Amino acid sequence: MESPSYLNINNLKITIFQAYLFWENVDKNLQNISLRLSMGVKEKTDLIVLPEMFNTGFSMNAAELAEEMDGKTMTWMAQAAARYECVVTGSLIIKEKDNYFNRMIWMLPSGKHQYYDKRHLFGMGEEDKTYTAGHEEVIVDLKGWKIRLAICYDLRFPVYLRNHDAAYDILLIIASWPDKRISHWKALIPARAIENQSYVIAVNRVGHDGNELYHSGHSMCIDAYGNTVYYKPEDEDLYTFSINYEEMVKIRQSFPFLKDADDFTLSE
Repeated sequence: MESPSYLNINNLKITIFQAYLFWENVDKNLQNISLRLSMGVKEKTDLIVLPEMFNTGFSMNAAELAEEMDGKTMTWMAQAAARYECVVTGSLIIKEKDNYFNRMIWMLPSGKHQYYDKRHLFGMGEEDKTYTAGHEEVIVDLKGWKIRLAICYDLRFPVYLRNHDAAYDILLIIASWPDKRISHWKALIPARAIENQSYVIAVNRVGHDGNELYHSGHSMCIDAYGNTVYYKPEDEDLYTFSINYEEMVKIRQSFPFLKDADDFTLSE
């Protein structure tokens, strides 16, 4: 008898870096991340995940900080992906023509890349006055795993992140989520995992930013049943863990809630 296809998909090894970010200082952030990766990545990993705007902090100073797609940070990401022979992802400020984007880069070891432009711009922080919203939902493939890309404020919008027909296996969220609303972060991440029957991997930053907002981390990985695989409040942390495809499939088979989900169309 032929084995089920999901048995041919291996566990995925993921390294997250819950980083302290230096405000609007690209060189210092890239140097710090390079150092921490060189010290902390001691085993083969499939994916390195960095926070939202990992090279600058969550800044509205786009005119001064924006780079183009062949800029310094993209070059650094390509070099890091090649060095560790894995995908590297995180977001940065990208300028295209007269528009600025909060763009999540999915950088392959080959130097090829895909990207997701943040859909939900945080109006309370005037992100919507500085940046242009993306309109494409992006699902990438990594060793047979389907991964939905999302950024910070997207987490609050379950309709946008709904897992139609089990289209993705991991919801990957990068963020600069402040401590004063961290209770929302801690509630919403398990909810997204349970309702979508997927892993949710959410990577936040730590430390104060230039607006004196404190970020307390609480990066985590929650499995498709709502169990905690990884969780880290406070302090910088670079950590590698594995997730299991077969376990996720068994949860979906044992509790086939997704087939009863409501149909809808998401309009602009």
